[in-house]
Amino acid sequence: EEMILFIQCVAGCLLFTLVILPAQYKDPINMIMSYPPQIIKRVEELPQYRDTIKQREKTHISKKIFGLIFFVIVLTMVAYFSGCRSFTTAFIHVFTLFIMVNVYDLIVLDWGVFCHSQKLRIPGTEDMEKEYKDYMFHVRGACIGIVLGFVVALLSGGIIHLMSAI
Repeated sequence: EEMILFIQCVAGCLLFTLVILPAQYKDPINMIMSYPPQIIKRVEELPQYRDTIKQREKTHISKKIFGLIFFVIVLTMVAYFSGCRSFTTAFIHVFTLFIMVNVYDLIVLDWGVFCHSQKLRIPGTEDMEKEYKDYMFHVRGACIGIVLGFVVALLSGGIIHLMSAI
């Protein structure tokens, strides 16, 4: 069972990378709401992005809510098909998966790629090297990810518990 969880963690990291990086490299402005606040503020001041930022802000919350629901459904199914039949086993399985992808995101994607890739610099912010390399900004984001993972794991565990009671 540990091997299955390990393979799922690796697959989760790969899928997360394939969802995030190509879109961000294609157009860094796609992920502007995930950038450090000082960079967002500078981009808002740039005339070529003013309307874009307002649009991104409007869709950002709805994307987060949809993502949360999506992860609850998918990770509940992953836990169930991995043999989890109780709240506790499902919670631990889902939370472990979420935490592993969160840690990978922090260390590899945020600290490794985002903080150092010139291709992810938004035109007009190239001089903001210190802001792009704000490691603590990403640690705070990972802490939020832990809370979200806890919520997703609680909900997934609850669904598995209800399914097993039927």
